[in-house]
Amino acid sequence: MHSRNGSQLLIDALIAWGVDTIFGMPGDGINGLMEAIREREGKVRFIQVRHEESAALMACAHAKWTQKLGCCLATTGPGGVHLLNGLYDAKFDKAPVIAITGLPYHDLIDTFTQQDVDLGKLFADVAAYSTRIMSAAHVENAVSLACRIAVTQRTVAHVSIPVDVQEEPLEEAEPSTWHITSRSLKPMAPVCPTRKAWEERSRSSTAANASRFSPGRVRSARVTN
Repeated sequence: MHSRNGSQLLIDALIAWGVDTIFGMPGDGINGLMEAIREREGKVRFIQVRHEESAALMACAHAKWTQKLGCCLATTGPGGVHLLNGLYDAKFDKAPVIAITGLPYHDLIDTFTQQDVDLGKLFADVAAYSTRIMSAAHVENAVSLACRIAVTQRTVAHVSIPVDVQEEPLEEAEPSTWHITSRSLKPMAPVCPTRKAWEERSRSSTAANASRFSPGRVRSARVTN
């Protein structure tokens, strides 16, 4: 079976979280993502705009009107900068929107190369969650977490992905399988890959807590390290 690359994993994660429309403007920093969208025609549609600011405003309006997760897409550097006005509209009106932006090749980031804008700092105020994807193995967890935060907090989340990571096959990404803590060494639980899985886990957790802390069962507890 052909291994999916970073772009395909990212778009599939968005689809799993209910994204059916992506508003954006093509650019050479997101060519991999555009191809992944083209391959998934029928599952997700792409609405091309004349300016990235319009993409963010449309994603915000789409989220407000449909009550679904809105999504906008922009290329590296100036493309990401242009999203801000629409994303602030989503933040202030509590509309769940995820913004996807490109980045330069991973080994050229922070080297003052063309269109090398520090998008993490740029989105720090408008986005409740903003991250840079490090490899194809990082895509699913990062995008799922971004979608979950945008949906549950009704706010903006942002994910950026280098142009070469967009083409990186998952089988070459060498994902980590262990999570080391100060107390134990145990397998790391993956982030819920879909909105449905997250909702089911949330319901189970809520029911368990309600039973645990029901009247008559609450006891004083001593906090220990």
